[in-house]
Amino acid sequence: MKDDEILSRIGELIDEEHTLRRRLAAGELSSDVENERIATLERALDRCWDLLRRRRARREYGENPDEAAARPADEVETYQQ
Repeated sequence: MKDDEILSRIGELIDEEHTLRRRLAAGELSSDVENERIATLERALDRCWDLLRRRRARREYGENPDEAAARPADEVETYQQ
């Protein structure tokens, strides 16, 4: 995945998150459904941001950014910043 594709995916995930929050506020879905989907979206966003940061770091240090791979969600979620 290229940087612009990752950024596009991040935008899609954020748009979906906003839609879910609007639907919850409008009473169109339950908070349980919204919370479950938001948690999934947050994991996907974390993975996208992590991959983007790793690609940028590789590029900064003269390495091939295409060699950066997405890490599993459980690894990204437990990463200490």
